Amino acid sequence: MNRPRLGHIQFINCLPLYYGLVKNDVLLDVDLVKAAPKDLAQQILEGELDVAPIPAIEYARHAGDLVLLPEIAISSDGEVQSILLLSKVPAEQLSGRTVALTDTSRTSQVLARILLQKRWGTSPDYVEMPPDLPQMLRDADAALLIGDDALRAHWQPPEGLHAYDLGTEWTAWTELPMVYAVWAVRRAFAEEQPDATRAVEQALMGSLAYCRQHLDDISEYAARWEPFSAEQFRSYFDALEFRYEPRYREGLKRYLEEAVAIEQLERVPSIEVFGE
Repeated sequence: MNRPRLGHIQFINCLPLYYGLVKNDVLLDVDLVKAAPKDLAQQILEGELDVAPIPAIEYARHAGDLVLLPEIAISSDGEVQSILLLSKVPAEQLSGRTVALTDTSRTSQVLARILLQKRWGTSPDYVEMPPDLPQMLRDADAALLIGDDALRAHWQPPEGLHAYDLGTEWTAWTELPMVYAVWAVRRAFAEEQPDATRAVEQALMGSLAYCRQHLDDISEYAARWEPFSAEQFRSYFDALEFRYEPRYREGLKRYLEEAVAIEQLERVPSIEVFGE
C-alpha cells in the first residue's frame, strides 16, 4: 500500500497542524504536498492527492467525488484576522464600484460576495487578481486579501482604508461560525483504503491536540520567519479554529445556502462525513 498523499496549505494558518505533524513524527507516513487551497482542490479532484484541505465552496461543487473528515476544518467564530476586505470607501458605498478578489481562495471570494450583497446591500463589479494590494487598489476601489497577505495588512493597517475582517462580519450577521476549508478525502480512496483514511484522520487529530497544547512554542517559531511578534501570532492562532463540530456544520450549511442565493453555487449538496 502506498503512503497516503496528503495536501497541506502553504499559509501560516496551517502552521500549527504542520508543526504537530513534525513533532509527532507523522511526515514519514505520508507524502506531503504543499500548495495554495485552490490548487489542492484541483489536485485532489484530478486524483493526484488522497486527502487535502480544500476551500469549502470547492468541496460543495464536487461533493459527489469527496467525503469529509470529521471534527476538523479551518474555521472561526468571530474574528479570523486572515480574511480582510480593504476599501477606499465604506463597504455600504461599493455599489457600482470595482472590488478586486484575490485569486488564491474561492471560499473567501464567495464570502465577500455574500456579505457585500446581503449584509451591506451593494452590487459591485468584480475582478480577480493576484494578491498584490497596491496593484489591486490601482485597478479597484476595494481588495480582498486572504492568508499571509491579509495578516500583514491586519497587523500593519494601510493608512486611509476601511478594513473589514470577514470572519467578524459573517458571525455578526449570522450568529454562526464560518468554515473556510474542509479536509476532503477522495471518495474512491476512502472506500478502498478505509484504514489508511482513518490513520490520516488520527494523525491530523493528534497533530491538532499537540498544537493546542503548544501554541506559545508555535507562535515563537512563526515569529522567527516573519517580521511580527510571537504575541501577534498567538493572537491569530487563538482566533483561528480547526473545528467542525455541530454548530460549525450549521455555519457551513448556512454559507452554502447563501452561496446558492447569490448564484455562486447550484445547490447545497448532501454533506457526507467519513465514518458517519
